[in-house]
Amino acid sequence: MALSLSTHRVSRVMNSAAAGRRLALRAMAYQMVAVLLVALAFLIQGASAALAALLGGASVVLGSALAANIALGGGVVPARSAFMKLVLGTGIKWLVVMTIFALALGVGRLPPLPLLAGLAVALIVYPLVLNFSVRVERER
Repeated sequence: MALSLSTHRVSRVMNSAAAGRRLALRAMAYQMVAVLLVALAFLIQGASAALAALLGGASVVLGSALAANIALGGGVVPARSAFMKLVLGTGIKWLVVMTIFALALGVGRLPPLPLLAGLAVALIVYPLVLNFSVRVERER
């Protein structure tokens, strides 16, 4: 019994773009949980400190969501276009973070330490979740 080319597809990609989007969403969910925990810890110093921690982390989560949408959207593209989408997404992510920081410090007059703590936690959690998730999928 011979297989025809139309019924048998060989996938040469290790991960689909949909899998990448799911992984990014999972990482952002963990980021937000970690940021909420930091905001709760800063609640001891007051509501403005908790809000600052929340905004610091949420800026990274929002930026990551936009970056993932830009980098992983649009289907299959050539390598140069994929790289440019990654660079554009990363640039927009940091533009969002800097804008929220400027507004929080300048307009909102929020304390800088909780703002940086929220940012740091969100930045640390993201690669940890990605690394752990990829390792678990490889072991299956």
